[in-house]
Amino acid sequence: MAEQTGPVLAGPGAKKDVPLITSLPKLTPEQQEALNRAKKYAMEQNIKSVLVKQTLAHQQQQMSNLQMAAQRQRAVALMCRVYVGSISFELREDTIRQAFLPFGPIKSINMSWDPVTMKHKGFAFVEYDLPEAAQLALDQMNGVMIGGRNIKVGRPSNMPQAQPVVDQIMEESKGYPRIYIASIHSDLSAEDIKSVFEAFGNIKSCMLPTESVGGKHKGYGFIEYDKMQSAQDAIASMNLFDLGGQYLRVGRAFGLNIITPPSVSSSAPGGLPPAAAVAAAAATAKIQALDAVAAPTSGLGFSTTPGLMTTTLANTAGLLGAPQLGLLNMPQAVMASNAAGVITGVTPIRPQIPTVTVTSAQTAAALTAAAVSAASGNPAALLAAAAALAAQGGSADDIKKKLEQELPQSISEQENMTISGSSARHMVMQKLLRQEESNVVVLRNMVGVEDLDDDLEGEVTEECGKFGAVNRVVIYQERQGEEEDAEVLVKIFVEFSETQEADRACDALNGRWFGGRMVQAEKYEQSKFDASDLSG
Repeated sequence: MAEQTGPVLAGPGAKKDVPLITSLPKLTPEQQEALNRAKKYAMEQNIKSVLVKQTLAHQQQQMSNLQMAAQRQRAVALMCRVYVGSISFELREDTIRQAFLPFGPIKSINMSWDPVTMKHKGFAFVEYDLPEAAQLALDQMNGVMIGGRNIKVGRPSNMPQAQPVVDQIMEESKGYPRIYIASIHSDLSAEDIKSVFEAFGNIKSCMLPTESVGGKHKGYGFIEYDKMQSAQDAIASMNLFDLGGQYLRVGRAFGLNIITPPSVSSSAPGGLPPAAAVAAAAATAKIQALDAVAAPTSGLGFSTTPGLMTTTLANTAGLLGAPQLGLLNMPQAVMASNAAGVITGVTPIRPQIPTVTVTSAQTAAALTAAAVSAASGNPAALLAAAAALAAQGGSADDIKKKLEQELPQSISEQENMTISGSSARHMVMQKLLRQEESNVVVLRNMVGVEDLDDDLEGEVTEECGKFGAVNRVVIYQERQGEEEDAEVLVKIFVEFSETQEADRACDALNGRWFGGRMVQAEKYEQSKFDASDLSG
């Protein structure tokens, strides 16, 4: 019987016990430095990619706006022309001009002539300076008898390709309470016209364009009412009204932005300012990076460290060194849970932070903009982003008031604000919805790094226990820069059971001397403390 010699190896398909990974190995300083460089490079590339996408989208939008404006301009040019058919062969151009001049200034009249008979072919094209004049002539001159024949007036035959744009312009004009008035006597002034037409309603403006030489008006004008019904009544009553020996021609006027539609004219021509575009791209890239990092780790059951998994905008200072964005020059905070040699109290397992469901892309963009604006200390942009959230519940005024209450007042507070992915978005939403009470007090300048020892936690717990029940004490070292010799500040966080206990401790300890140092005690946001964000 043969005996087996040598080691037994597990081949393909063999079952083997794999030990469960419970924690990640601690990185060496060299590995941590390499990881930070990789994060910085990845963030720079991500921001560049987002900026390129934003630039392409902006260029495409501008091109679309230009094409739309060109289409409307061609449509308006066609709207200024009318076709006149069934003209008597005995009539000349001056007779056609005289018949169509009361509707507005005529730019040109084109009559086709037969070189054999030396007579026109029975039709002509009249081009006005204004589309309103052409529309009035189209409405009132079709079927009128001139020279013994009923003329036919209509749109030129090359109108069908522009008809959709023309229909859009006509539909938009129904919402404008403006009227067009032609055949105004030369001796009448704008005040005379206003006094006649104000009987139909309150007039916001009355304008009679004047000649460059002489200062007289051109025989037509525009009146804008504050109500649409007033404009309709004026058209119905004053058309063909004899004023000063001339019959007025009154019709509907098109909008002031006839060439550029409202959707285009309302947008800023230059798009986002460069600083705003860079900040928006940085925020977008950061959120994408956070989501990408959090997705694979959430399914493995690992306990991720906030300082390790959160990428801050400070790493992109080389690319985005805009002087007005103080957030980008912030040093990266070292979290208490992963700082080397830090002394912390026993921290129980914290309940998970409830997530905020985003119902639309607009709301997500508004939340991100609100977080970026709060971090950069831009109250105006923060209020504008908050107004977009009003559609999700509550009025914009209420949201603005709540945001104004939460805005940081000092420059240092503005610079020390951070964005931490979904946790920061959750905290922004909490600020918008309610004023949060906190049971946490932060003690600054109580001890230095050289004073840290194993007894400090017990001493703080005993001292703060005089004001109420202490749940936990967290001692946090915060490096003020990325240099090796950067200053390290020690902050001590004390969580009480009740808000009143925290208030008593804050009042008693603030300004108190401890070991030759004057302690600075203040309340700390509960939401940040629960999210392990100790950088505030």
